[in-house]
Amino acid sequence: MTESADTLPQAPAPRIVLVTGPSGAGRSTAIRALEDLGYEVIDNLPLSLVPRLLEGSTHGPALALGIDTRNRDFSTGAFLDLINSLDTQGAELLYLDCRPEVLLRRYSETRRRHPLAPAENPAVGIERDFDLLGPIQQRADIVIDTSELTIHDTRAEISRWFGGAPKSRLAVSVQSFSYKRGLPRGLDMVFDCRFLRNPYWKPDLRGLDGLSPAVADYVAGDARFEDFFGKVLDLAMLLLPAYVEEGKSYLSIGFGCTGGQHRSVTMAERLGNALAEAGWQVSIRHRELEQLTEAGGSAGQTRKKT
Repeated sequence: MTESADTLPQAPAPRIVLVTGPSGAGRSTAIRALEDLGYEVIDNLPLSLVPRLLEGSTHGPALALGIDTRNRDFSTGAFLDLINSLDTQGAELLYLDCRPEVLLRRYSETRRRHPLAPAENPAVGIERDFDLLGPIQQRADIVIDTSELTIHDTRAEISRWFGGAPKSRLAVSVQSFSYKRGLPRGLDMVFDCRFLRNPYWKPDLRGLDGLSPAVADYVAGDARFEDFFGKVLDLAMLLLPAYVEEGKSYLSIGFGCTGGQHRSVTMAERLGNALAEAGWQVSIRHRELEQLTEAGGSAGQTRKKT
């Protein structure tokens, strides 16, 4: 019996990503990175033309659309209306964020004029950008804060979130950090590791980090470690399928300790590896170790686990 056209399996619709953020935060870098990943890219498309572009578009490569506040028909309300209208197509909103003081420094270093304040101080344009984009950021599916990222780091983040097509379409980010420098933005779940015994007070371990087997063994030797890790893993394994059912595209899990180099790194590594072994797409990032690497210290790592 021949299947009719109505019963033939339908090819999945192409992935649609809207890319925006304040000027100077890395939107153009993200667009170029997506293009390198095989996305069909259209930048600075007027909002009014987006529905016409996507009308009847059910085939072809994944699509990335750069939306800029400089567009002649841009408004916060129109952008929010566009996001609402694309919900049924599964479109995702990627927001490149950055702290205002970092944006101001970038403009000062490059001596560029801000597009929203060409004849004024760049700080004025930055403020206008944040006023326009504030409600839009709240609707973002993925927020990447580039305040402490190089261009290379930003491209790596884009690759981690959009470089693959896992069957679950849920990307998991596991991060370690130091409470001294505050929580990373965008975390969905945060666990405090400061109750575990601290390798910092062991002279032979102080100069190492949680990537070292000696440090990892020391942290795991705490009598409370296995119960803590087991409960965190059980919680993650309970919630991940639920997030998939809800259509969530990413989940960020953070582990913090005092310096962000020993206990939190050990936990992030252990959980990231366990989730990857269970079949989830996982990226592991150690914020403080990355800072040490940039400063010429010990080598931190950010990598994708599949």
